[in-house]
Amino acid sequence: MTRTLPIIFCVLALLPFPAAARLVGPPEAWQQPSNARDLAEIRRSGVLRVLVNQSRNSSGEVNGEAIGVEYHRLRAFEQYLNRDAQGRRISLKLIPKAKDQLLAALQRGEGDVVAPGELIGLHGGPDIRASAPIRHDVPLVLVSRQGERRYKRLEQLAGRTLTLPAGSAAGDAVRDVNQRLALRKLAPIKVEWVDPSLAVEDVLEMVQAGIFSVTAAEQPIAERWAKVMPKLRIERHLVLDNRGDMVWFTRRDAGILHASIDRFLNGYRTPADQDVVFQRVYRRLYKVHTPLERADRQRLEKLRPVLQRYAGQNQLDWLNLAAVAFKESSLDPKARGASGATGLMQITSSAANSVGVNDIHSLESNVQASAKYMAKLRRMFFGSPKLNERERMAFVLAAYNMGPERVQSLRAEARRRGLNPNQWFFQVERIAAEQVGMGVVSYVNSVNKYYLAYDRDRERLEPAQKLASRDK
Repeated sequence: MTRTLPIIFCVLALLPFPAAARLVGPPEAWQQPSNARDLAEIRRSGVLRVLVNQSRNSSGEVNGEAIGVEYHRLRAFEQYLNRDAQGRRISLKLIPKAKDQLLAALQRGEGDVVAPGELIGLHGGPDIRASAPIRHDVPLVLVSRQGERRYKRLEQLAGRTLTLPAGSAAGDAVRDVNQRLALRKLAPIKVEWVDPSLAVEDVLEMVQAGIFSVTAAEQPIAERWAKVMPKLRIERHLVLDNRGDMVWFTRRDAGILHASIDRFLNGYRTPADQDVVFQRVYRRLYKVHTPLERADRQRLEKLRPVLQRYAGQNQLDWLNLAAVAFKESSLDPKARGASGATGLMQITSSAANSVGVNDIHSLESNVQASAKYMAKLRRMFFGSPKLNERERMAFVLAAYNMGPERVQSLRAEARRRGLNPNQWFFQVERIAAEQVGMGVVSYVNSVNKYYLAYDRDRERLEPAQKLASRDK
């Protein structure tokens, strides 16, 4: 036993713990609740404020049609509250937040209910209560890609990497598994926490694409997305944990609201056709594939000098240009598109002319025009210091796809609705999905995923820079 304890302590010191840098915003401290409201006050106001996980799996609409799994349940709860209403009817106000920040926002009184749509632990909130379970004992299962290596036991993952979105309940489950592995003197499972612009469905898509090897997700979520991502393989026999319940949350002092939620959830039955619209909308959208296959790497290496040259001249990351090129033309300088778009970057003559480039048919001029146009968009429309660089690039991509004036109008609408106009992912993109459709949302998400795939392999994609740094 005395020899085992030092091993355990050493392994525990190396285990992955979520860091503040993985959050969309700063970590929130628990505070005394304010603006506490029970059902009577909610009825008087006419608004039930619901804090929802900003994941597309959980909430949202596309062209007026409900998509998120929690969205359906919440609309049914709205009808339940209004079924015998004698006075003012209650309407829902959905407030999307990063999963990590939902309970803290409830504690501060920014909402009345939390409906996460995923497993979420009640950490440190004595004034918060969980509802009756929506699902009992939800398995957290491994998800990989069809055709990849199969694992029979969790022990075979020792020393391997599991890719997880920020706030995933699988993080705690991995720590428990690693303690068991340590007792057997096996290496811990490593966790790669992804960029906060990626939700659980994005990580699943990147696993399907072969960009990530394996992830973990709640089995109901994995099964739902496997309907539109047929290359996913759900490893139902590899369960990290199955002790968690999917629930809603209220503040403890909202007892009547809490009782109403429990009565509703105990009687609610999910409609058999709930995912019909979900499958129709998303089936053709999740088509990201890895940009790092051997042939694609070779094409990128040939294009790297020109991409780096014009990215450097315009203060852009060359891998952002590479991601756009992969999405637009599959790295084919001779590609021809619709509406006059042409070349590697699929830029139009009008966009090129606006930055003083008159010829877009050679590789050099095509990349030059695209880089200058993106820099112009960034400078003229998205230069505010309130935008972080990932969000700034997302807005530039949206404007590259649909025009800057349209993007600015979406930001204005987001501000009017109480969303963050400086955050594209999960905020302004909600307005885009509702008003424009999933085209621009899918475009920005795809380019972002290609960029993140390139960025995690940056050292191998930038041999010249690597050698130069060694020579200094």
